[in-house]
Amino acid sequence: MKETNPFLFASDHKRYHTWNYHLRNTFGHKVFKVALDGGFDCPNRDGTVAHGGCTFCSAAGSGDFAGNRAEDLITQFNDIKSKMHNKWKNGKYMAYFQAFTNTHAPLAELKEKYETVLNLEGVVGLSIGTRPDCLPDDVVDYLAELNERTYLWVELGLQTVHERTALLINRAHDYECYVEGVNKLRARGIRVCSHIINGLPLEDYDMMMKTAHEVAKLDVQGIKIHLLHLLKKTPMVKQYEKGQLEFLAFDDYINLVCDQLEVLPPEMVVHRLTGDGPINLMIGPMWSVDKWSVLNAIDDELKKRNSYQGRLFERKEVKV
Repeated sequence: MKETNPFLFASDHKRYHTWNYHLRNTFGHKVFKVALDGGFDCPNRDGTVAHGGCTFCSAAGSGDFAGNRAEDLITQFNDIKSKMHNKWKNGKYMAYFQAFTNTHAPLAELKEKYETVLNLEGVVGLSIGTRPDCLPDDVVDYLAELNERTYLWVELGLQTVHERTALLINRAHDYECYVEGVNKLRARGIRVCSHIINGLPLEDYDMMMKTAHEVAKLDVQGIKIHLLHLLKKTPMVKQYEKGQLEFLAFDDYINLVCDQLEVLPPEMVVHRLTGDGPINLMIGPMWSVDKWSVLNAIDDELKKRNSYQGRLFERKEVKV
């Protein structure tokens, strides 16, 4: 197996293909996401496919750091943008529809909301978080058209490839559905980012590595690796109280993520490597609140191993 250059991402001082590195290479300057709440619901909550939602999902639909859904999109955008400029003085923006399921609405409503933010000054692209069972043909046709005139990502929640876990967390779709959703988007040339979660109930190291290996085989261009964090008032609290959930230890998580990075394709863009929640809602693991300590520890472990993303990835040759 031919080794990938371990210094491919040296300009970002990382040993993995970071989102920041990718955006700077694409646009030539800083671009940051502005997370929005588009006011959508979820088919896993409103009865379209199920009720109750995923057991880990908060009342904010995993958009705890997105804009305030009581405000219009322009107000949300300007508010979040101003906060982001406290970190970065200059930059352009990607509008990120984060909360709930952002293709779960009639096409006319989607168009009105997407176009509103795309027309704002400095917006260079759009990222849409959704589910693989919410990709009707007319929506995919519109996304393909958007993909021709702006920089578009569709972020699809997978979480796990294991059906036992999917049932336990009330995911309400199977892995086959996920693969079909990816293929539908990729047939139109749309970039896909897969979300996975480490630390789900009753999953061990081998199961979490299996999810990473399967994502590595898919035609997806990006990945978000989340750490499961338990929030108050989520259905998963009951599973925690029953002993079905044990929080990952800091060192175990660091080693697991590095192992997962090693088996991913080197060109796959890593949008995220951990996850945290509002401190006032957190039950655990509390070490996840210090995100920079987690990211720095991942960097240190990769250096210690003299390793990098894709080191163990084996590309399968397609015979024609």
